[in-house]
Amino acid sequence: MMKDKGIFEGSMVALVTPFRNGKIDEKALKGLLDFHLKAKTDVIIPCGTTGESATLSHEEHRWLMSFVIEYVNRRVPVICGAGSNNTEEALGLVRHAKKNNADGVLVVTPYYNKPTQEGLYRHYEFLAKKVEIPIILYNVPGRTGVSLMPSTVARLAKISNIVAIKEASGNLDQVEQIRELCDLNILSGDDALTFPMMAIGGRGCISVTANVVPGLVRQMVHRALEGAWHEAREIHREIYPLNKVLFVETNPIPVKTALGMMKKIKPELRLPLCEMKDENQEKLKGVLKKLGVIS
Repeated sequence: MMKDKGIFEGSMVALVTPFRNGKIDEKALKGLLDFHLKAKTDVIIPCGTTGESATLSHEEHRWLMSFVIEYVNRRVPVICGAGSNNTEEALGLVRHAKKNNADGVLVVTPYYNKPTQEGLYRHYEFLAKKVEIPIILYNVPGRTGVSLMPSTVARLAKISNIVAIKEASGNLDQVEQIRELCDLNILSGDDALTFPMMAIGGRGCISVTANVVPGLVRQMVHRALEGAWHEAREIHREIYPLNKVLFVETNPIPVKTALGMMKKIKPELRLPLCEMKDENQEKLKGVLKKLGVIS
């Protein structure tokens, strides 16, 4: 399998999972998917961190993958979050994504058990060899307690169906090292750093902010891909306050609150996540009003 990296770039949304009365809200989910299709979001990614994968049951996780793939119906690529800190469990999710014709999977580094670099390598190698599907590595040490080192990424890049990395370490030097060591598409996993990351060779983002302003995130990313840096920088500056306020509390608390203010979903979360503090809601509302997202 040759590395075809064409679809693994651009503005990819880390899709929220809307809930209503404790269940996945199918009607709101369809509305969100229509919103992204209309805005020409390049890739839709359900079942990631922003999709509250940590509190989805196994049944819900699989249902959500299948539903999104079927509803989007090849209009844009769908890449499913399929990570776990249990390699066999991750394999089950990756196999489900493959069986349902996902365009790829996003696989986070195993969290909590803090594997060594060799353990991380073997985790991804095992999944890549068992299932012939494009894999995006996902490095987010602030959540997982372990960082995928550039040297390990370079080893993994030699595996044909490992095609990209979502980098959310917040470390541009790490991004530069990955770029020098191997030929993977590097995707920003930190909205505030998407523009600077693209300036040093990134190919797009897997974005929380795109849930709220998909058109603006797409414009910024595409201007950067075209080398129109002045225009990209202007959009970066326009959405920067939103990028910051969406992380003033744990993601996805602020983004679901924003989508609730936009009347797109009921801003329901699952414990241990809870509603946003009143003062932070006021900050968020101010930013959304300034952008013209709410009146």
